Amino acid sequence: MRVLRRVIFPIVWVLIFAVIALALVKLAFIDGLRNDGEQLVPQAQIAAPVIAANRATVTNTVELAGTVQSDAAVPVRATAAGKVVFFFVDKGAQLAAGDRILQIRSEVVPDPSTAAATTDDGASADTAKALPAAPSYTYTDVLAPVAGTLETLALLLNQEVSVGDNAGSVSPGTFSITGALTTAQQFRLLGKPATATGTITTGPAPFTCSNVQLGNKKTQDTGGVGASMVPAAMVGPIEPVAPAESGAGQVTCAVPAGTAVFAGLGATITLTAGEAKDVLTLPLTAVKGTVQNGVVWVPAVDGNGVPQERPVVLGLNDGDKVEISSGLAEGEQVLEFVPGMDAAVPNGQMPGIGPMGG
Repeated sequence: MRVLRRVIFPIVWVLIFAVIALALVKLAFIDGLRNDGEQLVPQAQIAAPVIAANRATVTNTVELAGTVQSDAAVPVRATAAGKVVFFFVDKGAQLAAGDRILQIRSEVVPDPSTAAATTDDGASADTAKALPAAPSYTYTDVLAPVAGTLETLALLLNQEVSVGDNAGSVSPGTFSITGALTTAQQFRLLGKPATATGTITTGPAPFTCSNVQLGNKKTQDTGGVGASMVPAAMVGPIEPVAPAESGAGQVTCAVPAGTAVFAGLGATITLTAGEAKDVLTLPLTAVKGTVQNGVVWVPAVDGNGVPQERPVVLGLNDGDKVEISSGLAEGEQVLEFVPGMDAAVPNGQMPGIGPMGG
């Protein structure tokens, strides 16, 4: 043991240190000074994800939040010029469409040629002048434009009116659901559905909502209040306000009579604007454009070239996938994401971070 510890072990350690020293010398003075002209190139390659066009069913269903609103009162207009001589009903009366509300008396101006003809029966001109013609009148009834409650009555007895003057208003007592539409939803509803399904929050069962109307969203005029009410101490650079989404509109549909609702209730409107079964589809992320015409990118045959743009004709889309009417064959592959556009990130997830949790 004494020989092993005093002779063998020291020799082994010397040999180990010698090998390490020789390796360091080789790395520093031999391999480090050698210039073989070789260039390092990355070996890993990132391939753009592709997806194949396949067949599926596209149901163009748009669901949006809305609010129950009372339908606006319908104005009652004078339909003749003259004097109000009679009221058939009082304010607050329940009316059916076409019921009489008031009566207007209009004086008929005699025709001068007719007046001249009355002197041909032998009477003298002096007698004709001495006996003025008795006035004649016509009577016009102003009718209720819709069924409902006579909310206002704007005229008085013996008041002179002209055609088109406001005579009052009739509240129909009906309700509608109104919801806001984004630009993308407006494009999806170009083929306006005739009916929708309305669902009242914590209310009656879903019902068919008729008379679907699409239009521009009404804007409220602030009258410049925001600019005039800024305190003097706060005068300075103001952060720009993001403009509202261009082309935002609204949809309105009628609540069926007899449905228990009241103004201000929350509701959901579901509109179905068509269904295409067993059609060629792609995810919307793979297509630039969502309506009528679009562009897809077909990868190069060798996989290394520049992807080629290809126009396609689009049909229905459901917000996730779109129908490809022409321009692609079934199974043909395209880039899954439009070049230069950010991939869609699920709600609540930060870009670049995968979903968390088990």
